[in-house]
Amino acid sequence: MQNVDQFKKQAALKAVEFVQSGMVLGLGTGSTSLYAVQEIGQRCRDGSVKSIIGIPSSIKTAHEAQQCGIPLGSLDNHPIIDLTIDGADEVDPDLNLIKGGGGALVREKIVAQNSRKVVIIIDESKLSSVLGVKRDVPIEIIPFGFRPILNYLKALGSSVKLRKTEKGLPFETDQGNYIIDCKFDRISEPQQLAGKLKEKAGIVEHGLFLGLATDVIVAGQKGIQHFSAKRKRHGI
Repeated sequence: MQNVDQFKKQAALKAVEFVQSGMVLGLGTGSTSLYAVQEIGQRCRDGSVKSIIGIPSSIKTAHEAQQCGIPLGSLDNHPIIDLTIDGADEVDPDLNLIKGGGGALVREKIVAQNSRKVVIIIDESKLSSVLGVKRDVPIEIIPFGFRPILNYLKALGSSVKLRKTEKGLPFETDQGNYIIDCKFDRISEPQQLAGKLKEKAGIVEHGLFLGLATDVIVAGQKGIQHFSAKRKRHGI
């Protein structure tokens, strides 16, 4: 565990090198992203970066950023983000991702889709030959449609599990929704699955982040590796 935490921090520190004064920054959610938030806060305090605005992807990240002294804004006032730094639960060779392990997938995806550059930071254990091998796909749903949506997800070939809190209650997102963790095993055609998930009313968003990462920074036994997407982003 100590090595994993070290790798997470190494990846985060490398990603923060992209941060420049005057940027609007998307701030990810999770243990790896927290290292980046802390380093950005340190650079704000020592004056090495100035006049930045952070757009947090969760209530938890907003609290962490405030504690670190990062000035915060909103997408209403800053609809285009220069750079987002975030983690991921699984990354395939095409830099497609599974995200949402921390429950912030909707806001994380909104932030990513409105970013010019999305740098994903992970330790080497998150790399995978194909999505779904290591991690389930989180699906955020409205509580009203719980049972029909559950049946729909099963019909798509997944085993499903309602995410719960330590007290055994349904986990609720910042939007007050539920999360279903779906095990699809090998997801050989993620775009096709993403399309199917979008067809069902009541599914707010899914944890397949396809074509959004511009860069992935991996820290591990081999040191730091930096992968850049071959495709170009559209619309930003």
